[in-house]
Amino acid sequence: HDYGSDKMRLLIVLGEGGHTKQLLNLVDLLCDTYDYHYIISKEDNLSANRIKYPGPIYRLPRPRGKHTGILNSIFRTALAGIQTLGILLRVRPAAIVSAGPASAVPVSIVGKLLGIRIIFIESASRVSALSLTGRIMYRWADLFFVQWPQLADKLPRAVYAGRLV
Repeated sequence: HDYGSDKMRLLIVLGEGGHTKQLLNLVDLLCDTYDYHYIISKEDNLSANRIKYPGPIYRLPRPRGKHTGILNSIFRTALAGIQTLGILLRVRPAAIVSAGPASAVPVSIVGKLLGIRIIFIESASRVSALSLTGRIMYRWADLFFVQWPQLADKLPRAVYAGRLV
């Protein structure tokens, strides 16, 4: 909890483009019910301007890009994990909420190891198969949402609750 607030604290992991749009649509539905904190990649120059419900913003290096090699991806993921530890110890969220970006993986794994609840929403663009991030997060998430009933039928722990688009 925030020291002056009775609201539950959520850490929102924003990706870029569609991932951010879907997650901010969810935040809009939740309104000001929660105390929001945000993680955005250092390379993302647009997402911060789209946030309607303000809160502190933390920046992490993107774990992998479209043309990042495997060794560079491993190094960048480890770096993001180390920086995440400091952020999580400072913020102490009740839950981490993400919707698809690769940065959700190190943030969620470190969070899970600290006992923080993990909520993952697979991208609406994933109709019949999970993304790489979704396949990893399915193992770690306490609550795993999909936006298509076909995916929920294939995944016993997945919850279909409609679409955020």
